[in-house]
Amino acid sequence: MTDRTRAHVFVSGNVQGVFFRATTRDTAREHGVDGWVKNRDDGRVEAVFEGPEDAVEQMVDFCHEGSSAARVDDVEVAYESPEGEDGFGVRW
Repeated sequence: MTDRTRAHVFVSGNVQGVFFRATTRDTAREHGVDGWVKNRDDGRVEAVFEGPEDAVEQMVDFCHEGSSAARVDDVEVAYESPEGEDGFGVRW
C-alpha cells in the first residue's frame, strides 16, 4: 500500500442536511477513493479518504466546495498512514 495516502478531514460550515455526505460518497466512488464520511455531533462533517495521492487530493479539494447546497467555512486536513480502507460509505 505504499502508493496510497490517507487524509482525515473535518469540514465546518453549513454542511449537514445539505447532501454533503451523499455527494462526498458519490464523488469518492467516481475517483476510486476508499474511506467513509459522517456527520459529527458538533455540526461538522468528518471524512477519511484513502487511495492514490492525486485522487485523495481531488477529494480534499472537493471538500472546500461540497454539495451545491453546502456552505463550507473551513477544512482541516491531517495526513495519516493508510489503514486499508476498502470501498467508500456513509457512517452514522
